[in-house]
Amino acid sequence: MKKALSLLLVSILVIGLLAGCAEKYSEDVSFRVGFVTDTGGIDDKSFNQGTWEGVQKYAEENKWKEGRQYKYIQSNEEADYIPNLSAFGDDNYNIVIAAGFLFGDSMTEVAPQYPDTNFTIIDMVVAQPNVASVVFAEEQGSFLVGVAAARATKTKKVGFIGGVDFDLIRKFHAGFAAGVHSVDPTIEVIDQYAGDFGNPGLGQQIASTMYDQGVDVIYHAAGGTGNGAINEAKGRRENGEDVWVIGVDKDQYEDGKMADGKSAVLTSMMKRVDVAAYNMIQAAKDGKFPGGEIIALTLADDGVGIPEENPNLDKAVVKEIEDYKKKIVAGEIKVPATMDELADFIK
Repeated sequence: MKKALSLLLVSILVIGLLAGCAEKYSEDVSFRVGFVTDTGGIDDKSFNQGTWEGVQKYAEENKWKEGRQYKYIQSNEEADYIPNLSAFGDDNYNIVIAAGFLFGDSMTEVAPQYPDTNFTIIDMVVAQPNVASVVFAEEQGSFLVGVAAARATKTKKVGFIGGVDFDLIRKFHAGFAAGVHSVDPTIEVIDQYAGDFGNPGLGQQIASTMYDQGVDVIYHAAGGTGNGAINEAKGRRENGEDVWVIGVDKDQYEDGKMADGKSAVLTSMMKRVDVAAYNMIQAAKDGKFPGGEIIALTLADDGVGIPEENPNLDKAVVKEIEDYKKKIVAGEIKVPATMDELADFIK
């Protein structure tokens, strides 16, 4: 009897533990989300990571388990895009999200093969009935950090590091230079394109050269390559140099933290890719997925901007940035999105 009672108690305990586990996660797998990263890694501290955080937030709120209701596939090179997107299509995922404009051609090819799958591309427009294209007014957010750079520079030389020289990255460049020029037309903007979004070593090398040339504030729009610029700024500030770096896509303040707890990141131009991912998942779940539509996120709806907290910016500078934001939203300032428009802007 004692032995039988002991076995019964153990069985009850095991059942209780299993029930507890079942309560922790949702067992509903009728809806699944797939995320395909661009090159640079899921933890690139930039575009991939920001998008994935939006997926994770939705998953946590709904008690989803990674690998069951949601997962990501890493792209190590562009050749991975089509097979990675197709893998989720083959597995009948309800929504597949791809981070980055470089997915344009691949998604254009893959999406028609899976008409019952909802696809979302961030930072690019793909004209397919089952693809929602989320784009941002990067030039507007970049204008604001251009104002911050102009107020921070003491050498009157600021730098811009682009990842790959495409029209999209030129939007960052043009907006940034316009913001700098609006504060002080005499400030020089030095630019260089790395030709790579996933090479921190190259980013650090470019940043080092710029700082040696007298640049004291660098804005990067280079994904993982830009992490090298942040590392260079950290090292120089720790050695007593008064230089700064400006982050991109997400708040990179923490990434610039030094041994003393302070950060080499002046501020960041945030693109709310996390919000974009979250909203597209919700829309698909509600049966309201905007397939075939272009969703544009601007300063007006806080799709771009600077972080709420900016420890390295004076309150007066934050106020000035907010004033510029109001003028842009009101249409009083038309921020250039191309180099030709920039040339007209600074005449």
